[in-house]
Amino acid sequence: MKRAGLILALCIALGGCDQFMDAQPKYDEYKPAPLFRNGRVLQEPVAGTVARGDLQATERPALTPELLARGREQFDIFCSPCHDRTGHGNGMVVQRGMPNPPSYHSERLRAADDQHFFDVITNGHGVMYSFASRVAPADRWAIVAYIRALQLSQHAALGDVPAEEREPLAAPPQ
Repeated sequence: MKRAGLILALCIALGGCDQFMDAQPKYDEYKPAPLFRNGRVLQEPVAGTVARGDLQATERPALTPELLARGREQFDIFCSPCHDRTGHGNGMVVQRGMPNPPSYHSERLRAADDQHFFDVITNGHGVMYSFASRVAPADRWAIVAYIRALQLSQHAALGDVPAEEREPLAAPPQ
């Protein structure tokens, strides 16, 4: 009796060895759904649906002193460890052995559009990882505005300053 049970179990196990998991019936998510006429699960989002996740459609805020102050604060927290506080790419992390990030003052990055910086903060680039989960989209735009202010501060000419504020800057130090 014991031997017959063992032989039966062995036959069942061997019979199951010829079946492949990809040959069995299952739902294929890439095929049209037969439940709906158009083959889709939903035609349009349900009214009142709130989008989840990070939306790229976040609009750039107006440039204000408050935005630049927020950008500086966020830059100092998230960016300066690698890019340093002036944006030259020699932060404390770099001084301890990490590769240098590009300087914000290079011609390539001065010519890049604002969306490039926003996308790099969002998705990461090279050895820089994504900050999408750490920095809100509005704060990313604030950081972009501050990066532009850093770039202007390093490449400004006296002619860029309004005439009424130029004289104190042009006067030699006393």
